[in-house]
Amino acid sequence: MQDPNEDTEWNDILRKKGILPPKEVPNDAEEEEELARQQRSIVKTYEDMSLEDLDENEDEFGEEDEAAIEMYRQKRLSEWKATQLKSVFGEVVEISGQDYIKEVNKAGEDIWVVLHLYKQGLPLCTLINQHLSVLARKFPQTKFLKSISTTCIANYPDRNLPTIFVYRGGDMKAQFIGPLVFGGMSLKVEELEWRLSESGAVKTELEENPRKEIEDKLMSSIRSSLPSRKDSDSEDEDY
Repeated sequence: MQDPNEDTEWNDILRKKGILPPKEVPNDAEEEEELARQQRSIVKTYEDMSLEDLDENEDEFGEEDEAAIEMYRQKRLSEWKATQLKSVFGEVVEISGQDYIKEVNKAGEDIWVVLHLYKQGLPLCTLINQHLSVLARKFPQTKFLKSISTTCIANYPDRNLPTIFVYRGGDMKAQFIGPLVFGGMSLKVEELEWRLSESGAVKTELEENPRKEIEDKLMSSIRSSLPSRKDSDSEDEDY
């Protein structure tokens, strides 16, 4: 049976003679649904393609496919950039003063850089380098560097070691200088992670400063060892 809505020359003649009714014109809603259906079909074609696949098959697609191709190319490009960013770092890299501009100032606008100035033979420097190796693997999106202090900054005083500088976009955002800042050899990797997170260099999942409990106990011990006001008054009366 002949479809009266089919686009044929014979149907056009019958419509002109009034034998067939005028061809039904789809309304806007039907046109939008048809367009959406076509787009869903196009999306299904591209959704599993890599950037390389899209480029290789670009000539096989028609003009109507350009929007979908571009959409998925941008999506794949964003995914690729995210993967590259995560895999760029992951270890502590040794640098010299000659590498400083390249590795720190030109690291990238959104790249956080943690630079440890150290000296061989200093136990706390060795401990911090060990902790930074752990943190570099945990936070691969942050660039961790280390440098023997005097090869990076001429005549840098040993009393300032260890030193950690934190940069972003080549600008210094935080600095930790000297052994007292780090709390000595009792420093735990979680404590260093917290300090770096406060500067913005890493995004920690720690909910509070791991050293807070130690500091609270220390302050409590100090308070308990101090004479109370009543005891002080009693001692004053004895004189």
